[in-house]
Amino acid sequence: MKFITSLLTAATPLTLLFLFPFTSYAADEINGANTAWIMTSTALVLFMTLPGLALFYGGLVRSKNVLSILMQCFAIAGIASILWLVVGYSIAFDSGTPYFGGFGKMFFNGIGENTLSGDIPESLFAMFQMTFVIITPALIIGGFAERIKFSAVLLFSTLWILFVYAPITHWVWAEGGWLFEMGLLDFAGGTVVHITCGVAALVGAIVIGPRKGFGKSPAMPHNITMTLMGAGMLWVGWFGFNGGSALAADGNASMAMLVTHISAATGAITWMFIEWIKFGKPTAIGTVTGMVAGLGTITPASGFVGPAGALLIGLIAGIVCFFAVILIKHKWKIDDALDVFPVHGVGGVLGTILAGVFASTELGIFSGQGFADGISSMGQQLSVQAIGVGAVFLYTAIVSFVLYKVVQMITGLRVSADEESQGLDINDHEERGYDFVSN
Repeated sequence: MKFITSLLTAATPLTLLFLFPFTSYAADEINGANTAWIMTSTALVLFMTLPGLALFYGGLVRSKNVLSILMQCFAIAGIASILWLVVGYSIAFDSGTPYFGGFGKMFFNGIGENTLSGDIPESLFAMFQMTFVIITPALIIGGFAERIKFSAVLLFSTLWILFVYAPITHWVWAEGGWLFEMGLLDFAGGTVVHITCGVAALVGAIVIGPRKGFGKSPAMPHNITMTLMGAGMLWVGWFGFNGGSALAADGNASMAMLVTHISAATGAITWMFIEWIKFGKPTAIGTVTGMVAGLGTITPASGFVGPAGALLIGLIAGIVCFFAVILIKHKWKIDDALDVFPVHGVGGVLGTILAGVFASTELGIFSGQGFADGISSMGQQLSVQAIGVGAVFLYTAIVSFVLYKVVQMITGLRVSADEESQGLDINDHEERGYDFVSN
């Protein structure tokens, strides 16, 4: 009996080798577990835009404009995908200058089935990044919803991806990018996604001007149920957004998912209670807006902070973004229709700065994973974070303003007053979102 037991014990490693032949990998081989997780994350991030963001935004506008929002999201997904293939990915991730990538990866040149990015296929890495470039300009449309020409959305999104999104991606995430080399902590897009889309939306709202009747008559959301469904999809999809940015199925990815969830939950509950105290009743729209604020704010910090730090980040996001909405829309009278800047822009700034605080390993229960390589103090990391925020904010504001003016000269930006009154669904697409007349 002892002989049999010894034989089985000795044979176990060999048996496992045959049963699980891919449990260890050479450095130049594809890691199946990591590849499977990033494939899943890629689908989750695309799910955030289609249908998540489309439904979230679609429910917030009036019924005469719901199809225009859905159509803009779908069209941007198509245009962004093609641009990323043709030249966007190359500008972002090909070697070049510290400020702009080269053109060696145009049309995914050199990317085959066995071409690797780390230990996952480069085709998968490029596709994962493609889903980020899809959602970012789609987020911008909330700033000028219900009054912009469809042609203007398409032209602006095209130019913006090429001259804002792709270069800033190179700055932050490409080896050799100047902010990457400086040690900026941006795990999943606080600067690349949230600050850029928030600032571009704010500039667009100012350049295009407010909707008819803004400040005089409320433009009420037409379908809050649709918005909540979209919000739920965003929450789920964000696990791919942040967890997938680890580019591995490991502890960093699981921690990123955990802190993402904690920040979202805290942001939602914080916003809900502020409304309850301030206005007497909590609202569904306010609660999901707080959730999105928590998600956007944790995004740059998600790979660097712990759960307790995420709790504080969600709390701060819920408070600051709530009052930012009041400041932008009610004090400054800027018609950022779907609150893109106060939620995503402000959240991106907050999260990027707070990543430099809660990444510290010396904060006890609030400690994170540590600062960037070569940085030894919170003050030094915070200075890098501030430089990154300032540079991305200013560059995005200036270039976006120029691009809006270029589009204004080519196609015009705004629909006529009559077209705005009638609604963009009919005027831009000759369709209605809801038709209750039987055929």
